[in-house]
This record gives sequence, C-alpha cells and structure tokens, in this order.
Amino acid sequence: MAHVAEWLKEFDLEMSRTRKVLARVPEDRLGWRPHPKSWTLAELATHLAWIPSWVTPSLRFPDMDLASPDSPAMPKAVTSATDLLALFDGQQIGARASLEASDESTFSLPWSLRAGEQVFFTQTRGEVLRTFVMNHLIHHRGQLEVYLRVNDVPLPALYGPSADEGGM
Repeated sequence: MAHVAEWLKEFDLEMSRTRKVLARVPEDRLGWRPHPKSWTLAELATHLAWIPSWVTPSLRFPDMDLASPDSPAMPKAVTSATDLLALFDGQQIGARASLEASDESTFSLPWSLRAGEQVFFTQTRGEVLRTFVMNHLIHHRGQLEVYLRVNDVPLPALYGPSADEGGM
C-alpha cells in the first residue's frame, strides 16, 4: 500500500500532466463532439478538471450518496480556457490538502459509492483513490488527448516524448 508521501508524489505528477493537457484545450472548439452520443470537448474537459474534487470526500467521509441533495454535482461545462484551468487548479489544490492531512490508516478504511440504498461499490479508501479517482482521471485525460489529436492540437509530452514535442 502506498504511503502518504508516495500518494502525494504520484498525485503531483498526474496533476501536472493533466494540467498540460487541459492547457491545450482550444477555446474555439469547446462545442465540438466526435459523435452525437459523446460529450462535447467542454463537457469532457470540465469532467476531467472536476475529478480531483473527489479526493476529499473519498478520504474524509465513509461514502458518497449521489441521491443526497448535498452530493456535489459536476459544474456546467466551462465556456473558456481560463475558466477550465481555474476550475482544475482549485480542485487539485483542495485535493492535495486532503491528501496531506491524511494519515496512513485513512487508506484502509472502507468507502462506498451509493445512490440512496443502492450501493454501487465498497472499497478501501486507498483503492478508491487509485481506481475511482486517479485511474478515472487518467482514462478521461486519454479521451481528451484523442479529442485534441482529432482537432489537430499538438499533444504535450507526458510520460516521454510525444510526436509533437521531442518527436517519436
């Protein structure tokens, strides 16, 4: 199991990589969507920018009840690149603070995602942080990179050189 310092290192790396991708979102293409069933570029980017907000409830509370009026709803799709980065920056700052405030025992406590009495899953908070938050973020970041590529937006290097930066 990862220790708090390891979580923070991974979190910082993935947030930095995510911000690089979000910074490439073209404001003039926010309404673009690859398919009628797909999110628009703005909707996908907003979702990605919002995912870090899940860290705090995942670490501080025993569950998230999507049926509760107190459940945090995803904000409306951003209308500017500046708003997108501001949303992301605010969410990741709060998420990092929650990680820093956690102790090792936090990650072994159970956490559930539910809608009223319907429980979708229960995992340890460490598993939730890994799958529901981090892997989910990386998945949608990859989707966003495909959206950007199709729109001829150069992709940043994330885990090594990209075809657009440093050549491959």
